[in-house]
Amino acid sequence: MAVCEETFVASDLPEESSGQDKLSRVNTNIPHPARVYDVWLGGKDNFEVDRAAAEAGLKAFPSTVKSVRANRAFLARTVEYLVAEAGIRQFLDIGTGLPAADNTHEVAQALVPECRIVYVDNDPIVLAHAEALLKSSKPGMTDYIDADLRDPATILQQAARTLDFTKPVAVMLIGVLHFIPDESNPSHIANTLMDAVPAGSHLVVSHTANDIFPEEMAAFARAMNENSTEKVTLRDREQVTGFFTGLELIEPGVVEVSRWRPRSDLEAAAPAALWGGMAHKPT
Repeated sequence: MAVCEETFVASDLPEESSGQDKLSRVNTNIPHPARVYDVWLGGKDNFEVDRAAAEAGLKAFPSTVKSVRANRAFLARTVEYLVAEAGIRQFLDIGTGLPAADNTHEVAQALVPECRIVYVDNDPIVLAHAEALLKSSKPGMTDYIDADLRDPATILQQAARTLDFTKPVAVMLIGVLHFIPDESNPSHIANTLMDAVPAGSHLVVSHTANDIFPEEMAAFARAMNENSTEKVTLRDREQVTGFFTGLELIEPGVVEVSRWRPRSDLEAAAPAALWGGMAHKPT
């Protein structure tokens, strides 16, 4: 997650070369988390180095694909809850990754077309596919920010072009905080983001675990970190719960992502080595 200060907005899209220009920054010699994740989801926007890393992860933790899909389903369920039950109409989705099924804006705007979504990522190949993320319903709006999670001040400043920070916002940190090492203080990052949004806002987090399938996940982390510049830090349930300090957890609290309000027994049974939860910012 290299720090990047450039921004990319909907108004930039008519410049057809913009996405291709960003692709010049793609490093195809080192696996990138967004592209490795794309491999596990069955996507095509990846390179041989990413496929090799994905295979190494699968060898270490054979349920990786099921776990990744469970995380994606967790995203969809949390967005549905936020729109349908919590009345949220604004989303700040950080660590977006490559477009896949049930992107945040698709789930939210299918329920309420007026929803506004700001996506944040700093991978140039994700940026090149931003058009897919910016196909908003007409009453609503989407935007894309090319920025780093470790620079929340820039994210908040740029997101204010689209989001109204006097109204509740859902901050989505899906599968991204595990790329922030302890020395970079991920809790401070989450707190900074939530300090900027009003009461009634929500925080959603999913995070790879070191206390679910511990031996396999330790091997998985070693495999992922061997050749990647984006190191994975596994954390336990207590540490993940700590990201919600000062907020009110929504039932069922911090649980395996497949067990957060599953739609079916089959969904609940999916092996998922990630903790997930949602919390509400009180008045």
